[in-house]
Amino acid sequence: MNKSPKGFPEDFLWGGAIAANQAEGAFDVDGKGMCIADINAFQGDLPLEKRCNLEMDTSQIKAAMADQEGNYPKRRGIGFYYTYPEDLKLLAEMGLKSFRFSVNWARIFPNGDEEEPNGEGLAFYDRLIDEIIKNGMEPMITISHYEMPLHLTTAYNGWYSRELVDFFYRYCCVLFDRFHDRVKLWIPVNQINMIHFESFNHLGIAGDRAENLLQAKYQGIHHEFVACAMAAGYAHSRYPDLKIGVMLCGGPASPKDSGPENVLAAVRHNQMEYFYSDVALRGYYPGYALRFFEDNGIELQFADGDEEILKNTADFFSFSYYYMKVCDEESFRQGNRTYRNPSLSANEWGWSLDPVGLRTMLNLFYDRYQCPIYITENGMGFCDSVEQGQIQDTYRIDYYRAHIEQMREAVRDGVDLRGYYAWGPIDIVSCSSSEMTKRYGFIYVDYDDYGKGTGKRIRKASYEWMRNVIRSNGEDLN
Repeated sequence: MNKSPKGFPEDFLWGGAIAANQAEGAFDVDGKGMCIADINAFQGDLPLEKRCNLEMDTSQIKAAMADQEGNYPKRRGIGFYYTYPEDLKLLAEMGLKSFRFSVNWARIFPNGDEEEPNGEGLAFYDRLIDEIIKNGMEPMITISHYEMPLHLTTAYNGWYSRELVDFFYRYCCVLFDRFHDRVKLWIPVNQINMIHFESFNHLGIAGDRAENLLQAKYQGIHHEFVACAMAAGYAHSRYPDLKIGVMLCGGPASPKDSGPENVLAAVRHNQMEYFYSDVALRGYYPGYALRFFEDNGIELQFADGDEEILKNTADFFSFSYYYMKVCDEESFRQGNRTYRNPSLSANEWGWSLDPVGLRTMLNLFYDRYQCPIYITENGMGFCDSVEQGQIQDTYRIDYYRAHIEQMREAVRDGVDLRGYYAWGPIDIVSCSSSEMTKRYGFIYVDYDDYGKGTGKRIRKASYEWMRNVIRSNGEDLN
């Protein structure tokens, strides 16, 4: 009889992940158009836990597009568009085996609806991919990571408009054709289940341009499903060695307590989190989702052929993990909501510390899908301080140690875990709060929330610790 594995596979991908919009800067360089992230403002007058990007209406979108004086940190990022050779060298020296990044959609199709791509944008990603490989790392590409061209929001209505299916499909085909010889791992949409939080950044649907915004969001998700399935079909037929994934943000929630109503509410909530990956990996709409739509008065429009297109399924499952949430009957009735577990400690932004939840999710996902899994984001934001040129971030080491221990246990449980990507291995602008104060990296970047600083890169104490972890393939966590 075979025994459970005692450690990570020899070819395990220890990786790091960033998004173009949070790192590159150069938001108006070399033909790039404006994307959704370019209008995420830093709201420094709000408390830490309330700095987040919410829904936007048309007037707010147009005002932000025209604003040349406000503080929009994602327009400048950390200058990765220019510093990527040095930054990748630092990450390679830490031992990373893989690097996940996104292609900024508006850098390839500035408006999103052009017939031909922007050659300068493609050339930049040629250089970036070559540099990743030169440094001994395997590239993983996220095709859409909150970088939809703003023109697709203002001239159309984001993913609510059926036209985006063809626009996105064209964009995917261009990338596959250009990079297929060097990039084998692809995620079409980052955190495709982000429909409540960060939903404008994800779907690009202005809040004032839909009579029923929830229905518009689910219709937009359907259009994404179709576009992603079309892209998977194209990749599989033209380039059989490419692997196409689906990615969720977190996933299942725990019931508040053992009360039967709360247990059932958690089951129903979790089904609607699995919904996205069920469609992507199984190729059809499950019955529980049809019931949910009927109960909530949501009527989705399918075009002829959509159901057949959805049969072009993904190859692997991936997810971002930050912490596991809680659900009860009341929160489910109030829009299928969840909330933070009040029994867990949290960082200054209210994000819980829950490493055991990672093992729980890994087991739940693998039991359901029995396919390769990648953790494509994991990390926690902290306020780092530089003292005598050093950052002693022992709290970050403690965080990663606890999560890697639980990953190792999940591998022993039989989970087919192929890779782990620390989120923001180098400090980047925060996705949700558009600030630099909330730092994730093993490498410090000397910029503040207003873009002031030298831009100098400094290895934190966690850098050397993570290098030992990778060198030992997850055995040395001391």
